[in-house]
Amino acid sequence: MTDTTHPIRIGVQLQPQHSDYAQMRDAVLRAEDAGVDVIFNWDHFFPLSGDPDGKHYECWTMLGAWAEQTERVQIGALVTCNSYRNPDLLADMARTVDHISGGRLILGIGAGWFAKDYEEFGYEFGTAGSRIADLGEALPRIKARLAAGNPAPAREIPVLIGGGGEKKTLRLVAEHADVWHSFGDVDTLTRKSAILDEHGAAVGRDTGTLVERSVGVGAPPEEVGQKLLDAGATLFTIGTSGPDYDLSLVEQWVRWRDERR
Repeated sequence: MTDTTHPIRIGVQLQPQHSDYAQMRDAVLRAEDAGVDVIFNWDHFFPLSGDPDGKHYECWTMLGAWAEQTERVQIGALVTCNSYRNPDLLADMARTVDHISGGRLILGIGAGWFAKDYEEFGYEFGTAGSRIADLGEALPRIKARLAAGNPAPAREIPVLIGGGGEKKTLRLVAEHADVWHSFGDVDTLTRKSAILDEHGAAVGRDTGTLVERSVGVGAPPEEVGQKLLDAGATLFTIGTSGPDYDLSLVEQWVRWRDERR
């Protein structure tokens, strides 16, 4: 099921680890110049690969800097951990960054999973079920606080929810998300996308057209691009880590996108 509602977009996740900030800042400039549509970071306190105690930077402080640094790309976290901030505070942070960027923020959010973040920073880890329940309670609060802000957000900030839990997470996607970020191969995307649409029918939302499918990719577009596109994905995001932030695969995907526009 090719999505004809949303344009093909290319994202890059600049993982805020194993670099000096100057290297990250340079990578942001290079990514925007390369023609990507979205630049993401992630919301962790420690590296997820390499030296577990290596250099690392905080997510939302960085997004505020990126909002000033960039001119065209959308920016956001892939994804914010709901557990780390009061939902009303997070909404006000998002509203502020959206204004700084001139209306280019994507509010990516998920239930959280990385135990070390919780343990080292004193958050209650709970269970997968309790974290998803917390996310479900937070999303209406976030939307209400965004609506109450003065000034209001520069636009209706799109909400991206990451995760693939078929019973609970995809239900939250159906209820609240503008973008769903999935993890896995084309078969996984196809199966879970159909389940998402079942949830959409249950809650009265046409998720087939209203929810953009986003997927992380690590292979060249010639190998996986058309299959993922045929399965409904339109936002393709490549991850890259410090210190070098190699954008060669990103550039391949940008060329692939341009050939189809």
